[in-house]
Amino acid sequence: MKIVNLVEDTAGDNGCLNEHGLSFYIETKNHKLLMDCGTTDMFLHNAKILDVDVTCVDTVILSHGHYDHSGGILPFTQLNSQAKIYLKESAGDDYYHLTKSGEERYIGIDKKILQLPQVVLVQKDKKLDEELFLFTNITGTKYLAKGNLELKKKMGNDFMQDTFEHEQCLVLTCEDKHILLSGCAHNGILNILDEYFARFQQYPDVVISGFHMVKKEDYTKEEIVDIQSVAKALLETQAVFYTGHCTGQPAYDIMKEIMGERLLQIHSGMRIF
Repeated sequence: MKIVNLVEDTAGDNGCLNEHGLSFYIETKNHKLLMDCGTTDMFLHNAKILDVDVTCVDTVILSHGHYDHSGGILPFTQLNSQAKIYLKESAGDDYYHLTKSGEERYIGIDKKILQLPQVVLVQKDKKLDEELFLFTNITGTKYLAKGNLELKKKMGNDFMQDTFEHEQCLVLTCEDKHILLSGCAHNGILNILDEYFARFQQYPDVVISGFHMVKKEDYTKEEIVDIQSVAKALLETQAVFYTGHCTGQPAYDIMKEIMGERLLQIHSGMRIF
């Protein structure tokens, strides 16, 4: 098994470029796949540095319908038109960042992606084979990020709160390990883990995910307590966690004090396995 970050927000030590985006390359016994494709084609540049041949990829999983995870899909398809691309059916809806000042910014996927013949739209949990399982329709409201409140779904002329029904998670089962991958965990990492437990009656061995705790302003005392509570709850699962992208350095530092070696930080180009 091999899991390598192809692009992430923070620079690594191997010459890989970084951007606000996320992409992983994964090799299993039966698959070569991508989990997300970053914001631009930068992940393809890094793939060459890391000696990853994207033309051999057979499966692409889009974690949710935001540009910083989907932006590299179209450039990827210029090199590989055979890989199936799995995205939640609602990932193609109109998603916006609506600031407190009323500024609107489209953050959804390029609609051209929806016209690709290799796209497979997912509506509910989907078992691809013995190694790959997708789950979605995540419920629960534990410690949802305040930043979610500025993320909207546009319906006609109205902005509705995004409930992130377009989010899906990938479960890898290989080499006696159970690995959970999420993009940003907009639905809350604890709620995602609750859904995982409900399906498998155990927690994963490893979790790779952003925690969507990043914030431009300083955290309030209440938010710091919430981050600490999440870290303590994650420890109880006995899993090892890798995080980055939308977690934010201050949140990572707070959680690291509690979780120690059970929390590791992802950097662009980093090999996890």
